[in-house]
Amino acid sequence: MKKRNAYFVAGLILTGFLTAMILLGLFWTPYDPNAMDGAAKFLKPSLQHLMGTDGFGRDIFSRVLKGAGTTYGIAAATVAIGGICGTLIGALTGYFGGIVDDVLMRLGDVLTAFPSILLALVVISILGPGKTINVMIALGLVFIPSFARVTRTAFASLRDVNYIKSARLMGASSGRILWRHMLPNTWDVLLPALTIGFNNAALAEASMSYLCIGVTPPDASLGYMLSEAQGMFVRAPWYAISTGMTLVLMVFGMGLLGEGLQHRHGEVF
Repeated sequence: MKKRNAYFVAGLILTGFLTAMILLGLFWTPYDPNAMDGAAKFLKPSLQHLMGTDGFGRDIFSRVLKGAGTTYGIAAATVAIGGICGTLIGALTGYFGGIVDDVLMRLGDVLTAFPSILLALVVISILGPGKTINVMIALGLVFIPSFARVTRTAFASLRDVNYIKSARLMGASSGRILWRHMLPNTWDVLLPALTIGFNNAALAEASMSYLCIGVTPPDASLGYMLSEAQGMFVRAPWYAISTGMTLVLMVFGMGLLGEGLQHRHGEVF
């Protein structure tokens, strides 16, 4: 197996395993993630508590399952919102060009000049802080320009190729050309962009929650859990290690998957 194929397989295995654990956490956890037990504070990892307990006696493994699910869900929703809207905008501007293309791309340049977390914070302040759905919307809107730029470049490169010109001469509508002829030939660019967008969204959500401007209690989030773990690091270092490693593995697995997808074109798996 070639190294580039190994990237894809390793990323698929790691991402699939984490996704399966997150789905399990939606329906079952060993303990209530928010249940406090004063007699079980700062317990080290064991068979009873796989990742130990925190300063409130809460089972860290249960909280990691829930927190990873929250971070994963927000990142997926961000990619869905930003990817769908950005792909639509990029496809139209890349295919038709003209003044609409110039206006939208310059607007995108202005938005991408600001840090994504800062823009997301502005949107959250308008929508209202503390709600997971508002974090999803805020990050989704912020990520639209980056997806639009990638998609525009891909569609613009196909606009004047021979089979697109032939489709126009045969009377195919613009919608059919975009949907049936151009979109399938841009997946080699879009799929890696989606994995990169997922990682950026997961890190953005974790950063915002770490600063307590994203997901807030009683919802668990890897970023907020890292913020909690910082104050308990001396007594319970396993809290920060297990939470941080979960976030690292989530990003690493998706990064390997994206690397494999980026080199997949022209190969047989």
